[in-house]
Amino acid sequence: KTLHHIQRNQRNPRGPSKHAQPRQNPLTSIELKHTSMGDQKSNLQLMSELTMGDLKLKNRVVLAPLTRARCTPTKDPYDKLNKIPNDIMGDYYEQRASGGLLITEATAISQAGCGWLNAPWAVTEEQMAGWKKIVDRVHKKNGVIFLQLWHMGRQSHTSFHPDTKEIVSASAIAVGSGQASTAFGTKADYEKPRALTTEEVKKTVQDFKACAARAKAAGFDGVEIHSANGYLVDQFFQSCSNKRTDKYGGSMENRVRFLVEIIEAIKEVYPASRIGFRLSPNGAYGGMGSEDNVEMFQFIAKTVEKYGLAYMHLMDGLGFGYHGKCRVVTATDMRKHFSGPIIANVGLTKDMAEGMIRSGAVDLAAFGRLYISNPDLPERFENNWPLAEPAAYETWWKPTGAKGYTDFPTYTPPKEETKA
Repeated sequence: KTLHHIQRNQRNPRGPSKHAQPRQNPLTSIELKHTSMGDQKSNLQLMSELTMGDLKLKNRVVLAPLTRARCTPTKDPYDKLNKIPNDIMGDYYEQRASGGLLITEATAISQAGCGWLNAPWAVTEEQMAGWKKIVDRVHKKNGVIFLQLWHMGRQSHTSFHPDTKEIVSASAIAVGSGQASTAFGTKADYEKPRALTTEEVKKTVQDFKACAARAKAAGFDGVEIHSANGYLVDQFFQSCSNKRTDKYGGSMENRVRFLVEIIEAIKEVYPASRIGFRLSPNGAYGGMGSEDNVEMFQFIAKTVEKYGLAYMHLMDGLGFGYHGKCRVVTATDMRKHFSGPIIANVGLTKDMAEGMIRSGAVDLAAFGRLYISNPDLPERFENNWPLAEPAAYETWWKPTGAKGYTDFPTYTPPKEETKA
């Protein structure tokens, strides 16, 4: 068995946990109420409702945040058009609005935080007008949508920052191997970042807050802090990338401080029950992985527990790369310290997700690759309909327009499968 399968089977070695019953969390009701999507009903807990703060999710299927790079391509990489959410992106999210929660693709909070060609920003009025159109389309389909707030830190490239000609991070440590994407659509070796000053960290906190305020004005139901996958917040968490000696480095308390300050700042915009955050304790992406991740990430869970946040989005699967520097951190580990909703992610199937929800280890399940080629994924799960073939890799995050993005059909059952 692969490590991925072993980890998934270690979820609950002693049987169903106490969290399989409704928990006494005032912000979260996990009472299982079936939501039908037509005449055919299933007993899938994956398809049951979830009350998250003051939001009622129609099921527990989550559209994972996926960088698809579908803003309008331009010859000039610095043209503002290639950062504005467009109508085809609206098609994509509207098509998938039957999920309980949609989390947008990673979205740059500032000029300093950008670093992916044709990925959207959430900075200017034009960009937010584009996002508002998308939010309105999702809401017309009775969908719930959160904006993922993104600062790439050292994974960016100086070509995206012609004014400063620098990239920043927790410390002046480059990603160890691999290449960064450039503003010209090419690849280049990762560069050495400059460590943010203490005052610049505080300013970056305010950048997150300002972006959250713009998201709220555009109608987003909430925001997700992207603190995973080796991006800036994760660079502060992990001992492999954070060698600071100020109040943001050293101890676990200091390394989580950046996230805490971001949460507290955004709480002045959204209630805590509309703020989610993402973690990737097992991932190797972006040169990450630290020997103390088991202790550090459980400490993060303990620290933020008091806020009553919307959810923890946990990339506990190993399909995105496993650093191997410590044992795998599981949802069960995090559940010991975090009583709010937990979203599982990476490499899930319907059956795996259903088992994890039934065990009480998690409350929701995020799907990425399956959702690309199955825009009606919840309906397919609900009715046990077959899944479409996976999307071609070259369409995942290339500017191919509708191809491999919005051209996947919904399933039409044969007449004998349809009730008269």
